[in-house]
Amino acid sequence: MRRTTRHAAFIAAATLPLALGLSSGTAQAKTPYIKPFMGWSSWSVESSSRDGYGTRWLNEGNIKNAADALSGKLASAGYKYLNIDAGWNFDYDWNFHTDANGIPDADKERFPSGMASVSDYVHGKGLKLGLYGAAGLEKEVYDKDAPILGTDCTAQDIAAKPLTPTNKWGGNWKIDYSNPCAQAYFDSIVARYAAWGVDFIKIDGVTKDNVEDIKAWSTAIDHSGRKMWLSASAWPVDIEAADGLKPHANGVRIDTDIECYCETTSTWTSSVDDRFSDLPKWLNKVQAPHYFADLDAMPINNNSGSGLQDGIDDVERQTVMTFWSMASSPLYVGGDIYFLDDKAKAILTNPEVIAVDQAAVLPRQVRSGDTQVWTKRVGDDTYLAVYNLGSEAADISVTFKELGLRGPQKLRDVAARKDLGTAKRSWTASSVAAHGSRLIKLS
Repeated sequence: MRRTTRHAAFIAAATLPLALGLSSGTAQAKTPYIKPFMGWSSWSVESSSRDGYGTRWLNEGNIKNAADALSGKLASAGYKYLNIDAGWNFDYDWNFHTDANGIPDADKERFPSGMASVSDYVHGKGLKLGLYGAAGLEKEVYDKDAPILGTDCTAQDIAAKPLTPTNKWGGNWKIDYSNPCAQAYFDSIVARYAAWGVDFIKIDGVTKDNVEDIKAWSTAIDHSGRKMWLSASAWPVDIEAADGLKPHANGVRIDTDIECYCETTSTWTSSVDDRFSDLPKWLNKVQAPHYFADLDAMPINNNSGSGLQDGIDDVERQTVMTFWSMASSPLYVGGDIYFLDDKAKAILTNPEVIAVDQAAVLPRQVRSGDTQVWTKRVGDDTYLAVYNLGSEAADISVTFKELGLRGPQKLRDVAARKDLGTAKRSWTASSVAAHGSRLIKLS
């Protein structure tokens, strides 16, 4: 999500790198997450201008309804993370606040039962809970000079001097990590989150100057003793930060927000289609299985006519699922999951497509342009994805040599879940619809 000046309404929220399961500078020596996470995120709902949505939608009742829907409709397919994005510790006028020690606390109007209670409810549904934060030292914490738990320091002691704005929107102060109280501050936050049962932390607005922030959050996760996924996010994260983030984050947001900030969740041009040109830039910067490219939320939820609409059609929704899965991106749904329609559920829960994602293998782009060809190897099988980014239906032909294969191949349409027979030297995807795709397993 983006923080903007318009009514101070939107705070940047983009999700990326994974904390290597309790990661610090030595994270790779520890047990990493080996699969991209799957779940739902609140920001697509919060970003919408449709009546009844926007940032005021975020409250305890709606989050519990989302937990009910996620648990009942998608959890059995692997979608377990319920991630509460920006606003959980903001009042309805979008004023950020923390407790006396500068630790974020749930807004009492939005979450009257408190975050520990919400976490219990989410976990009681068999789900995991995620919370949002931003890179740098929040100015509210600095202004009240919050005392840091377990130290003789206050917040103003850990701010870099002279005061320097940091993060993607310059909304927080840069931190002086040469002061050990800086790490103690983040330890105090994550210890509180661990006590609440938090399983995921998204830190937003990450630039090349915020690598130390992600390292501090990662180290604090280690110190907490609780396994949490750490996502480095922005719209996108600076690609120059990719190598520095790798030891500390589990996922890195590599693209602009999927949301259109309009009356639907997204549209094809705002900004689904950006991913096809942006992912190739990151392929040599992210290495599954311990550091995943995050393509943001999937606008695959609801085209039923009630509630927030996806803004893309069924053909485009399948293309999103295919592209995200070929990229082994985290799979998390955007939109009002209460209104999840049957077609969205069928696309999201296809076990053969999910397996392509959860293999945690990066793809290779074979052909760019309007008729793109991508491939990746998973065990003894090769997956082929073709995409028609043009405005009219097109045939897309691929030779097996382009895929590094020899001899006859058995073909299975993974999205349609049907066998296509055997081909010898090449295969043609006939009449691929505009913005459509095919996902084929060759063996």
